[in-house]
Amino acid sequence: MFDLINGLPVHPLVVHAVVVLLPLAALGTIAIAVRPVWRERYGVLVVAAAVISAILCPVATSSGEALEEHVGNPGEHAELGDQLIWFVIPLAVLALALVLLDRRPAAGASGSTSAAATSPTALRVVAALAVVAALATTVQVYRVGDSGARSAWGGKVSSSTSSGDGD
Repeated sequence: MFDLINGLPVHPLVVHAVVVLLPLAALGTIAIAVRPVWRERYGVLVVAAAVISAILCPVATSSGEALEEHVGNPGEHAELGDQLIWFVIPLAVLALALVLLDRRPAAGASGSTSAAATSPTALRVVAALAVVAALATTVQVYRVGDSGARSAWGGKVSSSTSSGDGD
């Protein structure tokens, strides 16, 4: 199912979507964690990017396994790629929690009940955890991408340059 589209492997297509959306989701999560005023305006976009990334990660993994049948085992890249979902899920959950908690009335606000109120401390803890998840996800995306690039291009591209003018 996730093998080829029009004769081209699906994996690079899906991976590029993840490589763009996931760092944006991570940066957006950090932004809404440190700037509470941005949560109402950008929170839904950040959560959407994180959730779409979480949906695309298994597609990238499955398409990578299909590509592996054509080009061989990518080694460490496959292992790191399999682990990425375990970074994306907490990021998406914490971004969503941050947005939802921010939209509830603050504890002690007029008309708020204790069961439905959000404590400022709880909001700060979720924001801190969201930042940690975003940083960890960013590091893992880098590791997966770097290992994938080395798997695909390692030894095929020379670091030396040739001027072509015979010098």
